[in-house]
Order: sequence, then C-alpha cells, then structure tokens
Amino acid sequence: MIANPPSFDVGYFRSALGRFPTGVTVVTCQSTPDLNPVGLTISSFNSVSLDPPLILWSLSKASSLLPAFQETKRYVVHVLSAQQLHLAKRFASGTQTDRFAQVATSIAPGGGVMLADDSAAWFECINQAQHDAGDHIVFIGQVEHCHHSFAQPLVYHAGDFDLTPSSEPLTSR
Repeated sequence: MIANPPSFDVGYFRSALGRFPTGVTVVTCQSTPDLNPVGLTISSFNSVSLDPPLILWSLSKASSLLPAFQETKRYVVHVLSAQQLHLAKRFASGTQTDRFAQVATSIAPGGGVMLADDSAAWFECINQAQHDAGDHIVFIGQVEHCHHSFAQPLVYHAGDFDLTPSSEPLTSR
C-alpha cells in the first residue's frame, strides 16, 4: 500500500473533493442470515458500463454495515429526490429499525430487497464484485432492474445538501 506523502493534507483533499456536487443515494439490502432490511446514505455512486449495465458505489471499511453488503447477493441503490432530505438524514444516523420506520416501501422485482418509494430513480443490482481501495470497499453492481421518475434529485455539495429550488421538474426530452 502506498502511503500519503508527509506533506499531504487530508482535510484539504476532502474539501477539494467537496467542490464536486454529487447525488445522494440510499443503498438497501437484506442482512444475512436474519433477512432484516439494512440501509445507509452514500454519495459515492456512479455508472460504470451500459453493456453490461454496471454501477459502482463505495463503503467505508469502518462501517458496521460492511459485512451485510459484502455477504448479500443483491442490493438496491435509490437516487433520492429533492423532497427526500429526511430519508438522507435518517439513513445516515440512528438504528436500522429507526431508519425504516414509517418509510413507504415496496419490494424490488428481482429478489425481494426493500425499495423506498418515491425515489428519483432506483437500481436493483446483483453484487457482482468488490474491490479493496484504501479505507473503502468499492462495490460493482450489475443492474437487473431500474426505474426513474422526473423528480429533481437531492444534491450534496461542499459538505451540505443543496436545497436550491428548481424552477420546475425535469421532463422527458
């Protein structure tokens, strides 16, 4: 493993990364062996490939949920809408039971993973690969099913949520 140069400022690096706005997502799966739903808020989500359809996201090695996501066969990545700030905050803290309390849900078509309703988009994935990358694990998911609405996405920028109202919802082009 290559170490950071002695003069490298990690805080400054993190601040520089914050200049790039990202969408806000919640990733859910069923923990094994009890099959209870688990989920958390992440902003490290991106597309990888259209053929085959692949996405990626990363999770800190320090996360208590890392074993659940490493062992699951499927998970769902939910792109939160601008009206779902409460879900972003809820899934970033509290207990797993509290995170799912009073959340409108349904079941993903391919494997029984819980879907949070009213997301801007969701991607149901097979847990295809995992790669060790510094203090995170990068997950590669093969998308089996997806759905989107025309709702504006929730955006995270410079260490906070961007709640600038849009003039109107996105429409098909």
